[in-house]
Amino acid sequence: MTSLSITEQKPMKNLLQINSSIFSSGGQSTQLADQFVAAWRANQPDAQVTVRDLAQQPLPHLDAQRVLAFFAQPETRTPDQQTFVAESDALINELNQAEIIVIGLPMYNFGIPSTLKAYFDQIARAGVTFRYTENGPEGLLTGKKAYVFATRGGLYAGTPLDNQTGYVRNFLGFLGITDVEFIYAEGLNMGDLNKEAALAEAQQQIAKLVA
Repeated sequence: MTSLSITEQKPMKNLLQINSSIFSSGGQSTQLADQFVAAWRANQPDAQVTVRDLAQQPLPHLDAQRVLAFFAQPETRTPDQQTFVAESDALINELNQAEIIVIGLPMYNFGIPSTLKAYFDQIARAGVTFRYTENGPEGLLTGKKAYVFATRGGLYAGTPLDNQTGYVRNFLGFLGITDVEFIYAEGLNMGDLNKEAALAEAQQQIAKLVA
């Protein structure tokens, strides 16, 4: 079994939605992502939308066996290592086929959900989604646009407590996805009025994005 090639031909108008809320479709970040995707799809009737729900389809966290499988030469991999690589390849191929990436991103304890971290660890593959050159690392997943719907119970954007924005932007940029737009809905646990106002503002941003 060989690893997939990032140079494979891509269909047009593909969108990949990644939901990372532990509440699946009930999460506020998922619902905002759903609203964006529905509006975007109305303008792209021929588009293909793939949804990966990390609560419904949790991925294993990175361990030594998977790292060794990723670095092993294809002809030397054990059957278990082949399975590990095939699982990662499927995720990367799904991502590679998408031109638009939508991420539903709740904040848990000042960071990203552990399920999303597990996903990131599965798709960060040297020689597949990035490579090291004489001038430093080069991302191989270029030509994509990412929208991140970040929901928070408090107010964190632009403060030192926002550990998500920089990390997610840097990680995606490392893979070559540099066109990243964040849409925030904050203060969701600060009373009903704050929650309603934050969600309404996010919905207005969605309307502008798909206009």
